[in-house]
Amino acid sequence: MSLAGMTSKPWIWAWAAAALAFAATLVLTQGRGAGELAYAALSFGAFAAIVGLGQMLVITLGPGNVDLSIPATMTLAATLALKFMGSDPGTALPGLAIALAVGLGVGAANFALIFLLRLPPIIATLAASLIYQSLAIWSNRGLRIKPPTGLAEFATGRFLGLPNVAWVGLALALMVWVLLERSLWGRWLLASGQNLRAARLAGVPVEAVRAATYLAVAVFAALAGYLLASFSGGAALNMGAEYLLMSIAVVVIGGSSIAGGNSNVPGVWGAALFMFLVVSMLNSYGAAAGVRNVLTGTIIIAIVIAASSRRARI
Repeated sequence: MSLAGMTSKPWIWAWAAAALAFAATLVLTQGRGAGELAYAALSFGAFAAIVGLGQMLVITLGPGNVDLSIPATMTLAATLALKFMGSDPGTALPGLAIALAVGLGVGAANFALIFLLRLPPIIATLAASLIYQSLAIWSNRGLRIKPPTGLAEFATGRFLGLPNVAWVGLALALMVWVLLERSLWGRWLLASGQNLRAARLAGVPVEAVRAATYLAVAVFAALAGYLLASFSGGAALNMGAEYLLMSIAVVVIGGSSIAGGNSNVPGVWGAALFMFLVVSMLNSYGAAAGVRNVLTGTIIIAIVIAASSRRARI
């Protein structure tokens, strides 16, 4: 592939930005801890990539489609799973099943609000998130239950030099890419996002595609919450807060179209690494959380404007 062909791929820019952020951070730290920084980026970037992959599928459905219940879903799934496991050995798989069941329930509830009550997805998922967060608070009761030792060791461990959570994120990315590029459902999803009316007239089961997509994003969020709680030593009521903006940011920065009908799996991972490295760089300067949020919002706005300008020229 020529250089011009490579630069035309939107995901290239997300990875290039991540590489520049990595280099800038090394300059600030005078080259110390390059290996540790890369390992940390893969570890923490994995959680952003997992929720970002789910959010990407929803955004691919077209304008107005977004899931704002991701943070609450992460918290509820992690809380119920860890409460069931109770730090007991041999309960990791049943705990995972509970987390995934929570994701399926949340996805079904979200789609029911959207389809049956005809609520806009933004309103439906935002309102539902308040219920999910309240359920997490009620079930948690201020307790921070530690995950089973074996599960914690897996979540914080590594294989072939890479974090285990990164392997999970990479496996999910590969699965999503295969679904989008090689399956009938992927073609249906892209067609629905490009022109909903035309897709329906062409015989695409639009509502089934939408239902599967909202189920998928909730399951991905539940899995991310389960892994994050295991990684950090327990579920906290605010554990998913930063992933609301993050899940949207990695989709936009990764090159997926906010107008729908287009997705970019490699870009999600590149953007996830970029966002972590930007935070690391700002931390090196001692920047507060508010500064990081402002910068994230500015980056998203700039990319949306740039993408809109590009479409206008075309």
